[in-house]
Amino acid sequence: MRVFVTGATGFIGSRVVRDLLAAGHQVLGLTRSDAGAAALAAAGAEVHRGTLEDPAGVAAGAAQADGVIHTAFDHDFSNFAANCEKDRRVIAALGGALKGTAKPLLITSGTGMGSTGPGLPALEDARDLAHPNPRTASEEAGEALLQAGVNLSVVRLPQVHDTVRQGLISPYIELARAKGRVAYVGEGANRWPAAHVDDVARLYVLALERGKAGARYHAVAEEGIIAREIAETVGAGLGLPVVSLTAQEAPAHFGWLAMFMALDMLASSAQTRAVLGWQPGGPGLLADLKAMDYAAVVAA
Repeated sequence: MRVFVTGATGFIGSRVVRDLLAAGHQVLGLTRSDAGAAALAAAGAEVHRGTLEDPAGVAAGAAQADGVIHTAFDHDFSNFAANCEKDRRVIAALGGALKGTAKPLLITSGTGMGSTGPGLPALEDARDLAHPNPRTASEEAGEALLQAGVNLSVVRLPQVHDTVRQGLISPYIELARAKGRVAYVGEGANRWPAAHVDDVARLYVLALERGKAGARYHAVAEEGIIAREIAETVGAGLGLPVVSLTAQEAPAHFGWLAMFMALDMLASSAQTRAVLGWQPGGPGLLADLKAMDYAAVVAA
């Protein structure tokens, strides 16, 4: 299969490209830069130049492929809501290029979209479009394409990590470094799901090869790591004190991160594992946080 991959030089997308090529697929990768084009060529992939700000140009790449994996996202979280709307436009354009075919389109969302209620794990067959996370825009765009007959499925991500990057925890670490303390909200009993980046990449390939239209897959290896334990591990790595903040104190300390810090984001991947045969085996989040070089880490 010739697969068009957006975000092909990114943290997750570059691993997806690697795994697709290893599985015998051809890859056409989206990049905006000369450095990205060189990296894709060195990996054995073809290059399609474009940006998320030009949905039509991205769609032109999709039109050349037998299937699409959309991992690209603008990770400037200070403009998160606007970037989610940008993702909505890109998904619509990708779907428009595949409409009228059976070619698969695999898009990306967050596990919070499967929320089933306070204290309960997010599930693949649930969809909470009232969730406060603006990433609902991605799933709304996907639903519109499904209704139009596009062969679309969704991979929902938790905190994706290795020893260099850990999703929202990477900017959390840099914030702690700047503030001189590592904070959590209240008792810090809320939980965040996680998965190693290599396990996540394998799931994208499995979902492309075996997935069904309308399915939602959770890339969750660990259902919920307690926020206080994350803070304590980061504090030990940075050599900084760990403190509890009230809900009222959190916005001033965390800034744009405040909307996430108290969320309980427990998530299950039981259905995903059963349907796709996915078995994550990478290191856990706390293990990667303990193993990382805090002197060298840079926020995502």
